[in-house]
Amino acid sequence: MGMVKISARDRLILALDVPSMAEADGLLDRLQGHISFVKVGLELYTAAGPEVVKRIVERGMRVFLDLKFLDIEETVRRATNRVASMGVEFLTVHANRKALTAAVQGREGSPLKLLAVTVLTNFDGQDLREMGIQRTIQDLVTARALLASEVGCDGVVASGEEASAIRQKVGPRFTIVTPGVRPTGKGVDDHARATTPTQTIASGADYLVIGRPIRDAADPAATVTAILAEMQAAFDGRGER
Repeated sequence: MGMVKISARDRLILALDVPSMAEADGLLDRLQGHISFVKVGLELYTAAGPEVVKRIVERGMRVFLDLKFLDIEETVRRATNRVASMGVEFLTVHANRKALTAAVQGREGSPLKLLAVTVLTNFDGQDLREMGIQRTIQDLVTARALLASEVGCDGVVASGEEASAIRQKVGPRFTIVTPGVRPTGKGVDDHARATTPTQTIASGADYLVIGRPIRDAADPAATVTAILAEMQAAFDGRGER
């Protein structure tokens, strides 16, 4: 089988961290033709609801709905079913066995891919200890990634620092999506475990989620072009699975 070359443009996800539909539309207008995949999180979804997903899909863009479901099984199953009917491509669910299993049931028969949230990227060891968890972040992340894989999820959301450990544990067919990526030379904001695109891809990530460095740039399209160039070089350098 010949190797399929990865296109960086398919693998960059813009985090649409804006407070309104109007701002979302404004940013997407500036990035039409540059970005093909968009993440909608709690802020925008709370402001604009399912309509924002519909509008992004109508632009021909792919949608990652980052709502991090965690609730009783019936609720997760039904909510996941609604998300699947909206044409969303990725949905996040907390890496809790019952929630993940319910989400897998809820998306049955649809192309929706489920990503388990292992440990939020702003957590550190102290946060885990306060929750009564004595394991290291890396141990917990890899254990939760394995759990997600066992119950039928498609991948995980994990920081660039954990991607290589997860990749060793779960193998090549499992999707790793990494947020908190900061282009070389940019600050880390509030992610305790930020990495550059080059580091993130070298460590095994498949998709990179980048928000503020693009959103806050004087020229978002030029910023995307530079990020895609860095990503493409890193994917090419990694060789393909």
